[in-house]
Amino acid sequence: MIIDRVEVETINSFSKLELLKEVYELILILPIFSLLLGITIEVLVIVWLEREISASIQQRIGPEYAGPLGLLQAIADGTKLLFKEDILPSRGDIPLFSIGPSIAVISILLSFLVIPLGDHFVLADLSIGVFLWIAISSIAPIGLLMAGYSSNNKYSFSGGLRAAAQSISYEIPLTFCVLAISLLSNSSSTVDIVEAQSKYGFFGWNIWRQPIGFLVFLISSLAECERLPFDLPEAEEELVAGYQTEYSGIKYALFYLVSYLNLLVSSLFVTVLYLGGWNFSIPYISFFDFFQMNNAVEILEITIGIFITLTKAYLFIFISITIRWTLPRMRMDQLLNLGWKFLLPISLGNLLLTTSSQLVSL
Repeated sequence: MIIDRVEVETINSFSKLELLKEVYELILILPIFSLLLGITIEVLVIVWLEREISASIQQRIGPEYAGPLGLLQAIADGTKLLFKEDILPSRGDIPLFSIGPSIAVISILLSFLVIPLGDHFVLADLSIGVFLWIAISSIAPIGLLMAGYSSNNKYSFSGGLRAAAQSISYEIPLTFCVLAISLLSNSSSTVDIVEAQSKYGFFGWNIWRQPIGFLVFLISSLAECERLPFDLPEAEEELVAGYQTEYSGIKYALFYLVSYLNLLVSSLFVTVLYLGGWNFSIPYISFFDFFQMNNAVEILEITIGIFITLTKAYLFIFISITIRWTLPRMRMDQLLNLGWKFLLPISLGNLLLTTSSQLVSL
């Protein structure tokens, strides 16, 4: 059989195109895998930090046997949970029981799409970035409610109802705070909000222009993360473990992951909205203006920007961990009163003042 030379060249060119297509798909997937790897490392670091800080506050020794300084303790615990038996409630709704943890994790992971860790280092620079985050984060309580309902357990169901009520109560003031920041920045893009704070360095941060909004956002974020003193959905003394009571193995590990992912997302948004994001704190001065821009300098600038963003985020994480081990838990009526009778009117008044000042400055 004689094969024409043209056919051979056509086959070779087609093979090259297929290879290039596969390489291009790998390049597109690489940032997502890098982000997932970074998120995993960050969660492990937060778990280790919480154990060390709590041990310091309680004047005891934290994890020290699994790796140097106990750094591998979180990995050891996660590995143990992976091999635990996945027990299903005999009278529960098994499909909803299995879907609940996945909905909670996926909704929080999608929030990382619009978080700018550095200059030009964001997966999706959308014009409605902050509102997309609010919309996505509102899905997570649905997964918690599904988990509580499908367990066919009174403690789990009560925990799911508490999670839904708490999320609704604190989502509204948090949204009003984000609206005020969008008005100040004339944009709803997370990148534009950070760049709007860059002109005056430390003095241009939104925390100085929105101190009331910052406090409301901080309290609402802690409530959204279900951290003490707002951990009513999983109060051990009242509800065993809340909506997690019937879960074991990897599904229980997913809820454990949701808690720390939520804390990481909230801390990053506090950094982006109020603490200037990746920018230096020195006004009118950019360190990289002294260098001729090339690929190496751009990579260094992005790396330093990521480091600055994470440093500011860990400040919020440290505050939340310290609050967890120093303040007592609130009652359910106190939690709802704080959200509806105090934070909601304050955030609404802050939004009206911001709107008025923006109209006057036109």
